[in-house]
Amino acid sequence: MHDRTTSDGTRNLSGSAGRGDMDSVTRPFVAHRNLLFTVAYEMLGSAADAEDVLQETWLRWAGVDPATVRDQRAYLVRITTRQALSHLRTLGRRKESYVGPWLPEPLLTTPDVAEDVELADSVSMAMLLVLETLAPVERAVFVLREVFDVGYDEIAPAVGRSQAAVRQIAHRARAHVAARRPRGTTSAAETRRTVEAFRQAVETGDLQRLLGLLAPDVVLLTDGGGVVRAALAPVVGADRVAQVLGRIAGVMSLRPAQINGDPALIARLGGEIDTVVAVRIDDGLVTGLYAVRNPEKLSHLERETTLRR
Repeated sequence: MHDRTTSDGTRNLSGSAGRGDMDSVTRPFVAHRNLLFTVAYEMLGSAADAEDVLQETWLRWAGVDPATVRDQRAYLVRITTRQALSHLRTLGRRKESYVGPWLPEPLLTTPDVAEDVELADSVSMAMLLVLETLAPVERAVFVLREVFDVGYDEIAPAVGRSQAAVRQIAHRARAHVAARRPRGTTSAAETRRTVEAFRQAVETGDLQRLLGLLAPDVVLLTDGGGVVRAALAPVVGADRVAQVLGRIAGVMSLRPAQINGDPALIARLGGEIDTVVAVRIDDGLVTGLYAVRNPEKLSHLERETTLRR
């Protein structure tokens, strides 16, 4: 029996298995693939690791008789969660030796992600950074319960806890996240206007206009991963952030893009993507700037990624 990789990234087993058997295994995995990727990505903040989780999920699912599974979606989510938890612990160890601030891997998302307000909020760079402050099991429980509305009875076996324990974990994680959510709500239209005004101010080097858009306590995080030049510590305060941004005026071309469901900017140098800047806006002011420069985190930006709840 041999395996081969298909265009959707799964592996088909060929040889002794009949085609009908193959389809019964492959079809449900492909049908839920975008959901499974979204679960893994929200737990890990890394598209590359999420793809690895999907491959491992497929290998385990391929050894299961689908006819014996009552709820195939729940079963696949359970496998994905377990694999993501394993990766999350490994990823945590890698972050301990990471050079400078660690930021999630940005994704160029399809327009429908922005239309799903809850999904867009859950995959935003700001929210993914909040999720980074949760312990691995807390993050898994929060993502499954609050984002995907998975029942406690399904979450319990996925994370290896009792239902009563999962309820307590969910309550604790919910309170933790609520205390760190964006301070004020901003409409999609206002967000687009603010991001566009920010782009123009940076490109033209209009310092006064830029200062008018930045919150006094704005924070700029730059992720170079030790590969390219980036600040090794957060840059805090409107004056300091404006000074940093002023240095790139006229050097980079900034273009609007939909990153992780939100309006953002992509900077190119010599036609190549150099930096992705995600923007957090609270009450009409820029409170957070997340600049991803690590080339290893920019590989998914040449194509749109479909996310699903």
